[in-house]
Amino acid sequence: MGRDDGAGSGHGKKDIEEKEEEEVETMVSVEKAFENKEVPSWRQQLTVRAFAVSFVLSVLFSFIVMKLNLTTGIIPSLNVSAGLLGFFFIKTWTKVLEKSGMLQVPFTRQENTVIQTCVVASSGIAFSGGFGSYLFAMSGRVASQAESGPGTNDYKDPSLGWIIGFLFIVSFVGLLSVVPLRKIMIIDFKLTYPSGTATAHLINSFHTPEGAKLAKKQVRALGKFFSFSFLWAFFQWFYTAADYCGFVNFPTLGLKAYENKFYFDFSATYVGVGMICPYIINISLLIGGILSWGLMWPLIEKKEGDWYDKPDPGNMHGIQGYKVFISIAMILGDGLYNFCKVLSRTLLGLYHQLSKKNSLPRVANGSPPESPQLSFDEQRRTSLFLSDQIPSIFAVGGYIVIAVISIVSLPHIFHQLKWYHILVVYLAAPILAFCNAYGCGLTDWSLASTYGKLAIFVIGAWAGASHGGVLAGLAACGVMMNIVSTASDLTQDFKTGYMTLASPRSMFLSQVIGTAMGCVISPSVFWLFYKAFKDLGLKTSTYPAPYASIYRSMAILGVEGFSSLPKHCLTLCYGFFAAAVVINAIRDLVPKKYSRFIPVPMAMAIPFYLGSYFAIDMCIGSLILFLWERMDKTKADAFAPAVASGLICGDGIWTLPSSILALVGVKPPICMNFLSRAELPNS
Repeated sequence: MGRDDGAGSGHGKKDIEEKEEEEVETMVSVEKAFENKEVPSWRQQLTVRAFAVSFVLSVLFSFIVMKLNLTTGIIPSLNVSAGLLGFFFIKTWTKVLEKSGMLQVPFTRQENTVIQTCVVASSGIAFSGGFGSYLFAMSGRVASQAESGPGTNDYKDPSLGWIIGFLFIVSFVGLLSVVPLRKIMIIDFKLTYPSGTATAHLINSFHTPEGAKLAKKQVRALGKFFSFSFLWAFFQWFYTAADYCGFVNFPTLGLKAYENKFYFDFSATYVGVGMICPYIINISLLIGGILSWGLMWPLIEKKEGDWYDKPDPGNMHGIQGYKVFISIAMILGDGLYNFCKVLSRTLLGLYHQLSKKNSLPRVANGSPPESPQLSFDEQRRTSLFLSDQIPSIFAVGGYIVIAVISIVSLPHIFHQLKWYHILVVYLAAPILAFCNAYGCGLTDWSLASTYGKLAIFVIGAWAGASHGGVLAGLAACGVMMNIVSTASDLTQDFKTGYMTLASPRSMFLSQVIGTAMGCVISPSVFWLFYKAFKDLGLKTSTYPAPYASIYRSMAILGVEGFSSLPKHCLTLCYGFFAAAVVINAIRDLVPKKYSRFIPVPMAMAIPFYLGSYFAIDMCIGSLILFLWERMDKTKADAFAPAVASGLICGDGIWTLPSSILALVGVKPPICMNFLSRAELPNS
């Protein structure tokens, strides 16, 4: 590399300045690093190996999401984990083929994006399919835990056939509802979609020459903690021969604290989830547990015989009613506040976007916008994003066809749900799907469950208790949740594809293929849980499915009104509903340096029903991350997602062999249990 020593030469100085500017631009620009690499066509991005790896990862992630669904209901964003594991599997695959001289197609970031999209679409069905919420809430197992009443006999037990059929009918229409809006969302409005953007940055960093070395270290860390987590879960299994045995029931803080759900259950999954979730979420969970199980429930239990007469812990007219409905009140208060906030921001954002429409970059015939303000990255990404058009007539026509199929077929699955109920849902769904996709782009917050709860109350009340309103409301919730959830997922993936130069067609098709995989994999995984664990859904189970009881209680409340609530429960519900709204308002009004210390009501509500054991696990995950950041922030930022993913995935994949062992009747050899000194034989 030569050096210009002409200090007195103006031309030489200009050359140096131009060279420095070019170097700065190259450092800032991502696409400059990939400028000499050919972008594969959308057909070349959809490889057989990508979908083979996607299938394996979809099974793994479905087990993880299902386990979280059936235990706490807290599911972190798994986009980054999917991108990381996709890179790990394909890189291993290509390295083996390269050494054997059989590698024909190199691994590209577009293929990595296809895998991530397919896996997230597939495992997303494990959430939007309602296996831990509305769908399982329909079952007789959940219905039997409620007080006898008009909705008790209104149930439909799970069956693999109708679940797969239902998901295939309702899971694809959300994808079609936002396809015509992809240019508006990504190019015109320039929505951020934080999770999609973060995943794109990760994938881009893996495939740049300077990022390859770090990626190898991240993959090594993931593999190490994956192995540790799997082996730790395997070791724990040996001590769980009966109920309340093993490390998951270890009274770490004492037996009295254990009775009130305060203990560390040695779960690698929740420690990993705690490392991914923001600090304030984990602290909010712990605060909610202390407030409820530490203060409120012991005080309300003293009112037995005055406020309520029936001590049965599963009875909604007893202490259980307070636990469930106060949780619901906080969840609804938080959901309503965030719905109004996101909707207002959506409408305000739309107003500003449309009011300055004339100043938006002009894009025609797939060419990049002619604007000097656009960077090299934006010009290249916009050009490729608009090159592979998805015809709007295809999306609109497909939506109408699927809507007609749903209106005809869904009443045969749920006879309580009438054709006109489904028609109303499908008429409202595109607007709500757009609102959810737009709001997710602004805030990274999907309100799919809030729209689903809205459908529970509207359709349930419309159908009425005497005409199966409970089941009709839950089924309508499923239709609405699937539409708005898949809509926001697809636009999130469009953003990832935009930033990695993956074709929108390959994004759409990988989302469709992933959704189809999920419609089979997720019900199969749920069925394995359902058959392996006979106490699934019961409050005393390892898998209590807390949201199933909450969703069913919402449906009962929607059709029966407030008459089913125990004494003073409604007053407490009003108070906690208002408190959720006020806390959220304070969080938004105070400066950010203070708001980050104010708890999140939605997170506080979950331990009201479940207890604090998982919150303690997640707080330990936060503590590990905090100490790591204090010691070496750079290394923590680089490796924490990999470590957390390894902990979650290793523990999650152990669920598969443990379920199979339970199905074939193989029981662990040892029961590790704990007694107080007073219970010992010779005490």
